[in-house]
Amino acid sequence: MSNRDLQSERRQVDQAVDGLTLVDLLNRAADDHGERSAARWQSAGGEWQSLTWDQMRQMTHQIAAGLQTLGVGAGDFVGITAGVRPEHALADLGIVHTAAVPITFYETLAPPQIAYIAKQTGVKVAIVENEQALEGWQAVRSQLPRLERIVLMDTAHDGLPDDVISWETLLEQGRDHLESDPETVTRAAGAVTPSHLATLIYTSGTTGDPKGVMVTHRNVVWTAESVSRTMNMPSHVRTLAYLPFAHIAARAGTHYAPIYTAGEVYYCPDLTQVADYARACRPQAFLGVPRVWEKFQARLLEALEADPKRRDLVHKAIANGRVVVEGRVSGKHASLGKRLKHALFDRIIFSKIRSRLGMEELELAVTAAAPISRDLLVFFHALGIPLYEIYGMSENTGPATCTTAGNLALGTVGKPFMGVEVETIDDGEIRIRGGVVTDGYYRLPQATASTFAEDGWLYSGDLGEWDEQGNLKIVGRKKEIIITSSGKNVAPASLETAVSSHPLVGGVCMVGDNRPYLTMLVSLDPQEAPRWAEQNGIRGDDWEALTNNAAIVAEIQSAMEGANKMVARAEQVKKTAIVPDAWLPDTGEITPSMKVKRHVVLNKYAGVISELYEDTPTGA
Repeated sequence: MSNRDLQSERRQVDQAVDGLTLVDLLNRAADDHGERSAARWQSAGGEWQSLTWDQMRQMTHQIAAGLQTLGVGAGDFVGITAGVRPEHALADLGIVHTAAVPITFYETLAPPQIAYIAKQTGVKVAIVENEQALEGWQAVRSQLPRLERIVLMDTAHDGLPDDVISWETLLEQGRDHLESDPETVTRAAGAVTPSHLATLIYTSGTTGDPKGVMVTHRNVVWTAESVSRTMNMPSHVRTLAYLPFAHIAARAGTHYAPIYTAGEVYYCPDLTQVADYARACRPQAFLGVPRVWEKFQARLLEALEADPKRRDLVHKAIANGRVVVEGRVSGKHASLGKRLKHALFDRIIFSKIRSRLGMEELELAVTAAAPISRDLLVFFHALGIPLYEIYGMSENTGPATCTTAGNLALGTVGKPFMGVEVETIDDGEIRIRGGVVTDGYYRLPQATASTFAEDGWLYSGDLGEWDEQGNLKIVGRKKEIIITSSGKNVAPASLETAVSSHPLVGGVCMVGDNRPYLTMLVSLDPQEAPRWAEQNGIRGDDWEALTNNAAIVAEIQSAMEGANKMVARAEQVKKTAIVPDAWLPDTGEITPSMKVKRHVVLNKYAGVISELYEDTPTGA
């Protein structure tokens, strides 16, 4: 694919991370940059709090010592059910320093899902954020004989059950233990090696029970070094954490990477507050899933509609910027006049937009975890926001390929990270090899053997193809290929991504297996649909009415028609149905990482699907 010296790349990364663990990374940050800010967050009263790297290490040791008093030690598993807050990161590091393994549980998991993971791993202690999370664990407490204690971060009262202690009590016990044995945590942490587990990442389970991906300390540091070298990660990177740490992209990008660079993390506990926190943080690096970038775009365009005096000029500037960006991508640069105009627009318009978003210091913006529309990428590059796409999966610690400043390649997922080997085999499946590839699935030898080969290759289950410049384009998932009754193989990813980029759309699912033509189920976005309705003079508080509203139906149909123009006729969707429900992790149609559970959707809406095909002639 290229003239890369893969072996040289691997040697450089190997040498840089040789022998290092998360324990070493924290010690390096605290020893070399102890007075630098490591964490910032807002208290309940709205005041900003902070910890330095030296304080982060002290707190980590205190938590680790507290966990030791609860019997936590080498090889144990400790569960965490908590939002994005500094205590979560500290708990994670504290567990690591006991030589145990932290597992973050999505807050949206139902009790049976908690039980499944906790039983498989034998969780010894659970750390939970609030009483709601506590109730989820207590509901399955009788099924977890190895669970000895629960630690509750936020306590509203003093009367806790016998097997539950407060976060403050854990810290007090840690202080006392360190006073009696100052080296207790240092000894335990010194036994951690690169081959030990740093965490288990439980995949979302779109087709069945989730699988625990075994991420080692070597995976963590190797990935951080490769990403830093490939994407020119800013030194002491300042970033905003707001996505759940149960997801590998958030964990790698906003937990591990800042430790690696002795950076600074602003912790945002609520996704709806991201814009406010971004303005406070002024991040140098920002990670977002496609839905987050879509909402940023929607808010910007909405603000423009409310300011008619500036609207036309800004739209003109964006249109000009798109031409300039497309020229960069193609190598056939836009005319000098358009480039000069873009520079002017950037100074008088786009710089102000970036400042309003809190992104004027942004050096690296990343989209990951799901496909993103090319049009959205062009839009942000036109605004001067350097948005690059990463492709990867939990099984390879997050990143495999990416676009970069030197290789925009919009519409592809770019080239492999430094030291990472990526190929497509005969059927188009993508496989990955290198230090990013994890050790397999915990206690699932058959699943591990079918995905992780003995020669080091990870078989992704994704289908891809390469362009002439050696950039990878994702075609779809092997298991999600739809085969129509005429034998046409269709990968739904391209059309689904195009339709889901519309602000009104919350989720989509293409249908067509063994059917004469393709159809699409669409779920409206529970936040954007009411806003759009109110802006267009439609009542936004009646969900069922929204899904049947003629204007909304027409808008979705228009989005579908636009998407259909991107594919061949045989791959176009003939009919679309808006389902009467919002798809949420809580209701089961999507995973916590926003991936559609196709089998759930197809079963739930079997009647709707039948109606989409009811006028099909027999035998068609």
